[in-house]
Amino acid sequence: MVLQVQIRDDDPRPPYEQVRAQISSAIATGDLPTGTRIPPVRQLAGDLGVAAGTVARAYKELEAAGLVATARRAGTTVIGHPDDSHESALNALAADFVQQARRLGAGNQAVRAAVEHHLA
Repeated sequence: MVLQVQIRDDDPRPPYEQVRAQISSAIATGDLPTGTRIPPVRQLAGDLGVAAGTVARAYKELEAAGLVATARRAGTTVIGHPDDSHESALNALAADFVQQARRLGAGNQAVRAAVEHHLA
């Protein structure tokens, strides 16, 4: 699996949060299964054209959330979700959906209607 992360200028979130959210979402959906190695900080930073500190902060937050683990020579590896995996995964997916809907100009009522439509 190749990690697909993009930094969008039209996204109001800071770059580190965009990286964190996209990796978290990929873990939640199974696109990055447990045991998958993600790129080193410097490599991903270079690929994205951002400072290494930006990616390092995203990785640190993912590690604090129990989604990845970093070992000196083994790199950063997906370890999955903590015990509340379904709740964490749903929250990550919902946050990403709402952010994308906001970029489209959707208000709360439109966002709720879209979700309700897909729950029916």
